[in-house]
Amino acid sequence: MAVAGAAVFVWLGMVLAISFVEAPLKFRAPGVTIALGLGIGRLVFRALNASEIVLAAVIVAALVVGTPSAGVTAAILVAIGALLVQVIGVRPYLTRRSDAVLADASQAETGRSLAHYVYVVFEVVKVVALLVGGVLLLNP
Repeated sequence: MAVAGAAVFVWLGMVLAISFVEAPLKFRAPGVTIALGLGIGRLVFRALNASEIVLAAVIVAALVVGTPSAGVTAAILVAIGALLVQVIGVRPYLTRRSDAVLADASQAETGRSLAHYVYVVFEVVKVVALLVGGVLLLNP
């Protein structure tokens, strides 16, 4: 269960650092245009999501080998479910939106899309689920 706990907290740290620190701050850096920020964001979130999938697989494997509590299992399933909704359900909309903004910068003036807010909601769900799962793994 130690491997699962470590992977949960690495995953949690990555989401917090990238989604709630790097992503909002990059657009405030001097010289970062909307196009540059979107390009960086695409690369960073593609890498984050790939890393999350690997960490989720490690956690599932560790939990299959161990004997997790129902609370741990539920929390991890919520986190994985949120990730799957983001990657399969929301990211395609975000990609289309960023394509439109990259093709016509005036599209950025309409503000963030609903898909962006949905993605953020699922990030919060994921953070809470990972925090709960990680704490439960620390206290067997």
